[in-house]
Amino acid sequence: MPQDDRRTLSYVPDPEQVRGSVDRRGASGYSDPTFETEDYVASQRLLSLRYAANFEILVVPQGVKKKNGLKGTVRDISSTGLRMELPAENAKLAVGTPLKSKFRLPEGVMPEGFEAGVNLEAEVVRTFTEEQDGRVRHMVALKFVKPLTEYFQRKRWGYSIYAASILLFAVSLFILLMRTESIIYYEYKAVLYTYSIVAALFLLTRYLFGALYRNVPVNPDYTPGVSIIIPCFNEADWIKRTILSCINQNYPVDKLEVIVVDDRSTDNSVEKIREVIELVHQEAERYATRDRLSYTVLERNAGKREALVKGVELAKHDLVVFVDSDSFLEPNAIRHLVQPFQNPKMGGVAGRTDVENKYTNTITKLQTVRYYVAFRIMKAAESWFDCVTCLSGPLSCYRKELILKHKDAWLNQKFLGRPATFGDDRSMTNFILQTHQTGYQDNAICSTIVPSDTGVFLKQQMRWKRSWLRESLRAGGFIWKKEPLMALFFYVGLIVPIAAPVVVVYNLIYVPIVHGLFPGTFLIGLLLMATLMSLAHLFFRKSRLWLFGFVFCIFYEFVLLWQMPVAWVTFWKSTWGTRETPQDIEAREKKEARKSRGRRFGLPF
Repeated sequence: MPQDDRRTLSYVPDPEQVRGSVDRRGASGYSDPTFETEDYVASQRLLSLRYAANFEILVVPQGVKKKNGLKGTVRDISSTGLRMELPAENAKLAVGTPLKSKFRLPEGVMPEGFEAGVNLEAEVVRTFTEEQDGRVRHMVALKFVKPLTEYFQRKRWGYSIYAASILLFAVSLFILLMRTESIIYYEYKAVLYTYSIVAALFLLTRYLFGALYRNVPVNPDYTPGVSIIIPCFNEADWIKRTILSCINQNYPVDKLEVIVVDDRSTDNSVEKIREVIELVHQEAERYATRDRLSYTVLERNAGKREALVKGVELAKHDLVVFVDSDSFLEPNAIRHLVQPFQNPKMGGVAGRTDVENKYTNTITKLQTVRYYVAFRIMKAAESWFDCVTCLSGPLSCYRKELILKHKDAWLNQKFLGRPATFGDDRSMTNFILQTHQTGYQDNAICSTIVPSDTGVFLKQQMRWKRSWLRESLRAGGFIWKKEPLMALFFYVGLIVPIAAPVVVVYNLIYVPIVHGLFPGTFLIGLLLMATLMSLAHLFFRKSRLWLFGFVFCIFYEFVLLWQMPVAWVTFWKSTWGTRETPQDIEAREKKEARKSRGRRFGLPF
C-alpha cells in the first residue's frame, strides 16, 4: 500500500501555483502541459509512489564477495529506489557506494505484477539515523540504476505478454476446432451442440471486442462540472479513505464537489465523516474545500437509493458520480471518467473496479482475476457498442437530469409486488439505456473491498444473480432496439448462464451414468475457457495471480453455478443477505416466528 502523503490534497490542482512543478508523487500541476499526456503522468506517478515495506534485502558493495554482503530490512520502496534499515555494526556504507541489491518483492507490497525476485545494481544516495519507539535505526537510501518498471519489462513482463499472446491465439484456435467437431456431429445431439457452439462463439466474441476496445482519450479542454455522491451505511472502517480519494482528485477546483450522505448508520460512521471533513477543511482555503466537501444525514434509514437521490438533489453540477463507501479512486479517475460525455447521446459511464484487498486469501485472489476480466473484457466489449448493461456501483457517472427524471420510478421500483432493494446499479442503468447510450472507461480506476469470508461472498453472489435475472428480464423488453449485434449478444448472454446448470448435469452426470462415457470433451472445453480467462489476466496485468483464473472457474462450476437454479425460483426476493435492510429484518423476524411455533409443537426447526 502506498505510504500516506503528509499533504491531504496532494493531487488537487493548485490554483495559486504555490506548489512546485511536479510533486514528489509524480503528478504535475494542472497547468503543466505535460499533464495533457496521460501516459506520461501515469508513468511518473508509478515511478515516484513509495510503498511501506518490511522484507529482507542483501546488498553487496562493489568488490565484495556475496557471502560478505550486508543483510538489512527494507522499510519502504518505490520503482526508483528504497530505504532500508541495517544493523548498527553493518551501517558503514558511504554515499556514492555502488552495490548490488538482491531481494524478493512479496505480494501486496507494490502493485500487482511486481511480486518477483530482483537482482539490480544500485547506489547509496543517503545515510541517516532515526528514532522510533525509543530505538535508533540506522537507515540507508538506495537509488536503482534503472527503474523497477524497466527492469521487469526486460526480465519478466515482456515474456509474459509474448507467452500470453501466443497461448491466447492457440487456445482460441483450439476452441474453434472443437466447435467445428460439434458441427460435424450436430445431427446426433442438436440441442447440446447448438448450446456448445453458441456459448463458445459468444465467449470468443466477447474477448475479441474487448481486445478492440479503446478508452476515449483525454481532451484537456473538457472538464465539465462533477458532483461525487458517496452513500454511507455502517462503513466506519473505510469511509475516511473513500472521502479523501474523492476530494483529492487532479481536477479543476471549481468543477468538483463531494457530497457524503449517511443513511442513519448505527456505528460511528458519522463521527468518522465529520472528522475527515474537518481535516480537509483545514488543509488550505485556496482549495475551496468548505464549498466543495459536505455531508448530510438522512432523517431515517431509507436505503442506498434514497441516499443517492438525496445527494443528486443537493448536487450543483450537471454530472453526478456515484462512489461506494468502501471504494477508493485513483487521482485521475474523474478526469478520465467524464470524457465519453463529450458525446451528447452518452447517458452514463462506468469506470474500472479493481480489488483492493486482493492478497488477503484465496477468495479475494480469485475475485481479483474475475473482477479484472469482467471489466476489461466484458464491459469493454459492451462499450464497443455503447451499451454497457451495468454501470457498477463502485464508480459510475450519470447525467444529473436523467437521475432526476427516473428517480421516482427508481425509488418505488417493485418486482412481482415486492420492493426492489438491491441491484440499484443495474436498475438505473436500465432506465438510462432506454433513451441513451452507456459506456466504459478502463483508465478511470477505483479499487474496492471485496468479501474475504466465503459465506459473505456466497451471499453476495446470490444477491447479484437475483438482481441480474430480474434486471435482465427488464432489459430484454427494450434491448432489441439497440444495435442488432449487441442485442443478439445480450439475449445469448442471458440464455447461456441460465441453461448452464442443465448442460453441466447432462454432461457430468447423465452421460457418464447412462452411456458410460467419460466427459473428456466437455472437461477439456471447461479447461480451455478457464485458460482463456487466466491468460487474458496475464496479458494485461502481467501478474502471477493469473493462475487464480483456473481456481475461479473450478469454483464457479462446482459452487457458484448451482446458485443459478436457486436464483430462478427466488429472484423476486428483496433481502440483502450481507447487511440488514428493513426487508432483511422482516424476513429474519418471520423465520424466528416459524422456529418459535415449531418448538411449541415439537418440530425440529
